[in-house]
Amino acid sequence: MESVEDLFRRLEQLNEIGAALSLEQNLDALLEKILLAAQTITRADGGTLYLLEEGGRLKFAIMRNDSLNIAMGGTTKNPIPFYPVHLYGKDGKPNNQMVAAFSALTGQTINIADAYTAEGFDFSGTRSFDKKTGYRSKSFLTVPMRNHEGAVIGVLQLINSKGSSPGDIIPFSMSDQRLAESLASQAAIALTNRQLIIQLERLFESFIGLINSAIDEKSPYTGGHCQRVPALTMLLAEAAVGAARAELDKFSMTDADRYELKIAGLLHDCGKITTPVHVVDKATKLETIFDRIHLLDTRFEVLKRDAEIRSLRAHLELSRTNGLDEMKRRERAYALDQGLREQLRLIDEDREFLRRHNIGGEFMPSEAQRRVGEIAVKYRWTDPSGNVAEFLTKDEVTNLTIARGTLTEAERETINHHIVATINMLEALPWPRHLRRVPEYAGGHHERMDGKGYPRGLSRGDMSVPARVMGIADIFEALTAKDRPYKRGKTLSESLHILGKFCLNGHIDPDLFDVFVRQKVYLKYAEEYLDEAQIDAVDETQIPGYVP
Repeated sequence: MESVEDLFRRLEQLNEIGAALSLEQNLDALLEKILLAAQTITRADGGTLYLLEEGGRLKFAIMRNDSLNIAMGGTTKNPIPFYPVHLYGKDGKPNNQMVAAFSALTGQTINIADAYTAEGFDFSGTRSFDKKTGYRSKSFLTVPMRNHEGAVIGVLQLINSKGSSPGDIIPFSMSDQRLAESLASQAAIALTNRQLIIQLERLFESFIGLINSAIDEKSPYTGGHCQRVPALTMLLAEAAVGAARAELDKFSMTDADRYELKIAGLLHDCGKITTPVHVVDKATKLETIFDRIHLLDTRFEVLKRDAEIRSLRAHLELSRTNGLDEMKRRERAYALDQGLREQLRLIDEDREFLRRHNIGGEFMPSEAQRRVGEIAVKYRWTDPSGNVAEFLTKDEVTNLTIARGTLTEAERETINHHIVATINMLEALPWPRHLRRVPEYAGGHHERMDGKGYPRGLSRGDMSVPARVMGIADIFEALTAKDRPYKRGKTLSESLHILGKFCLNGHIDPDLFDVFVRQKVYLKYAEEYLDEAQIDAVDETQIPGYVP
């Protein structure tokens, strides 16, 4: 007979277990705690926890046996080599022969004193297991786990309640059964809560993926960026944990912090969904919906056609001129042809010049910009309406004289507005406590350490370490990206040289830059995401702003 003191002790254990279950965040660890707790309060030698899967099957999630030293599933990562238990046969009839299936189907607790003498259930699998291992499975306690809606989500099965003497196996008592049922109820709630949280996280991440897919549909170039920046962010953040640098020695991250930073990384450019695609993907200076260089080609062809027409008319006029001897007529005809060839040559040179400078580069010399202006007024052409106009419009001149890249100042402001849109979108969301810093992390990747960044002009002291990490990740990914239409992906040595200059001019955090180079975060990233041709030899002594 169980003593009152023993019962109270086990009730206290049950309360402690319930509190512990509500705090556990890891699903595998939660399942493990449920089974081990059930074994403890019922003094069971072994047990199995089944989870109900779609399709009407009970999957082995956790399996333990103290006497046989068996520990499978859960945090052990040891696979359980048993097929799931089907609740229904191929004919659609309920599987009432298997005790776990019967418990799940009916929602009843099954307490069996001896499996070898019990009737109504098929224990052939148990006997086969015993024969192979030399074990003797005797008493069974099988308890359904119901969620808050009353639906069975799993089954808890305990084996061989241990008596007071070593080796003594006794039936599970009614107090064992009530305690196990109470634990199963608490466990089902904790398990359901954890599963709901996991499902919501998956739904949320899928929604983020949906946003990035929408951006990707607009621009295949930014889509890759939205995936690579979070990866590089996490690599650098992990390297920065406890780094021996001024502001990093106390920097640490919990699993919740990592998840928060990961989400921020995935959402850092969500505002680009508002950016016009012809600006995001502007591959050449004259590109809008299409590359307007082809319009210029047409105008040049019109100029050449007009020059040829004028030359032909001059030849015709020459042929009608009386009083010229044949020699002078030939000389004038030759001069006309020479003039036409020279004119066509100059037109072709100007056309090739504009075509060449329509491609964005690192720097456009001032003399080249002046020549664009000269070409704009050098020629006149007649449009289809019969109007005579300057060869280049003001907008075309503005675009063709862009000093760096392919974007005008107005277009750069449009691009830069994506970060404002990102902040506005993210700050409008009701973030839970463990994700409350997502807007700060995602919204700070265009700020600078010297306060000259945008949109808020924050300085180093105003920014958290994760926000500064994302700033470096965003720049380095852009430098090495090989899928942009307007540039090639730079090599490691080129990218680190530029990044080092960014460090020296107050753009990025010097401590994080030191970690980035010293711990070779750049190489870990490169091996995963860059082409082999981009991974060149890096002489770290030549990187600006880095002291080996």
